Amino acid sequence: MDIWDKNKRSAVMAKIKSKDTKPELIVRRYLYSRGYRYRKNVKGLPGTPDVVLRKYGLVIFVHGCFWHGHEVDSHLPHSNRDFWQKKIMRNKQRDERDRQALKRMGWKVMTIWECQLKPAIRKQTLLEMEYLINHSYLERFQRKAPVLYDRGGYEDIPGMAAEGAVEYKKSTPFGVIEKADE
Repeated sequence: MDIWDKNKRSAVMAKIKSKDTKPELIVRRYLYSRGYRYRKNVKGLPGTPDVVLRKYGLVIFVHGCFWHGHEVDSHLPHSNRDFWQKKIMRNKQRDERDRQALKRMGWKVMTIWECQLKPAIRKQTLLEMEYLINHSYLERFQRKAPVLYDRGGYEDIPGMAAEGAVEYKKSTPFGVIEKADE
């Protein structure tokens, strides 16, 4: 049983924002204070991510637990239960579809839940978020360390030209390795 009539409930629900929510502002302010620059609510990407860190190849969704059906602490209203179950299930399916589309486009996707930004655990959540951003950046730009072959060559390093298979002579007294005559 709802405490408000249908018109009042409709007016209250209509005032709930989809952008610039308090949890989003917490995340964005933290990122900005730590020197990260981002775009917000990018419409050209599936799901219109709340925060896009292009340099890091990462998008962040800040989800409300009720609207996106967080398993940990979401609950369904007692009135109109079937409607809410269907709505939240559609939201979850849409979120998963958007997440997969972003991954296929080469983005890393991070979801931060509203309950993870409660004051008691906010600091830990924001530090973990920053760790994952930096880890993503390192993975994206990490170069493989050279590995010596038996012949004295190097494994291909991304971004460097390779000569192909070449036979080499032994080292000279000065330590220079010469290419074999072709």
